[in-house]
Amino acid sequence: MSVIVTDQGFTSDDWGGPIAALNDAHPGCAIDLASSNDPNELAGRLSDIPMIRVDFPSFSDGRGFTIARQLRLMGFKGRLRARGHVIADQYAMARRAGFDEVEISDDLAQRQPEDQWLFRANWQAHDYQARLRGAERGRIPAE
Repeated sequence: MSVIVTDQGFTSDDWGGPIAALNDAHPGCAIDLASSNDPNELAGRLSDIPMIRVDFPSFSDGRGFTIARQLRLMGFKGRLRARGHVIADQYAMARRAGFDEVEISDDLAQRQPEDQWLFRANWQAHDYQARLRGAERGRIPAE
């Protein structure tokens, strides 16, 4: 089983449609995208894809963040999910990169409970650029 993490906390997976590998996908089917896949392979097909699930084989492998950003810049408007070894400390980065949600294992959810993920759910207010803008206005000291 797995747990879906959103800005509201833990939830169960509500995706009921098929999910296929990149080469096996058909219109209306969600796609599993490996971190080694080139998102440009989806060019011209993005409007037919309701969800893309990007694999994170290791929490130290940041290729998934780059893939998410690239997909959003290419115009993907569908559901974008990070899956695998994403840790709570990376949640804000995942959201800023363009992910809507993160799929984690039940084991990880036990080791990093919901409160650790919710602590990072206010991802828009606490990025370094917002902190710098506040420092420029004299509201917070620069570090």
